[in-house]
Amino acid sequence: MSEKQISTIEIAEMPEGYTGKGFFATSMEKAVGLARKNSLWPLPFATSCCGIEFMATMASHYDLGRFGSERLSFSPRQSDLLMVMGTVAKKMGPVLREVYIQMAEPKWVIAVGACASSGGVFDTYSVLQGIDRIIPVDVYVPGCPPRPEQIIDGILKIQELVGNESLRRRNSQEYNDLMKKYNME
Repeated sequence: MSEKQISTIEIAEMPEGYTGKGFFATSMEKAVGLARKNSLWPLPFATSCCGIEFMATMASHYDLGRFGSERLSFSPRQSDLLMVMGTVAKKMGPVLREVYIQMAEPKWVIAVGACASSGGVFDTYSVLQGIDRIIPVDVYVPGCPPRPEQIIDGILKIQELVGNESLRRRNSQEYNDLMKKYNME
């Protein structure tokens, strides 16, 4: 790499802490949050047109790899970010739920597009009216279909949530109550 290229590379922002000559100290939560937010492994669950927009987001023009999400994982056990994109039929609901259950903690979910968020224009008996009826959702990305910039904005919102999440949140009573609400104990 040339010197010019090296100077334009963005480095992750340093968490709060104490800096001295030859050392830096911060809390474990801040260090883990920084590592997690800059190394998300998304699992794309794409069923229709939003999946095509996601492909554009991964391509060279938008390059989601700039945000630490370059490694797509098609195995639920090796991913921590479930990206549901497109229409989810009620028959597909149990499959989506099983994929979510197979993911290891900590895990986050993005509902991309109107169909994943609310059923979109398909107000029919066969279409699930929002994936939040079967799994908890952390970020909603609006649009039909959303532009790649909107998907990137959703990733940035997830990164903010991941970076600021307490290490103990997943053990809290509030989180356990949420899982019980979705019949996942």
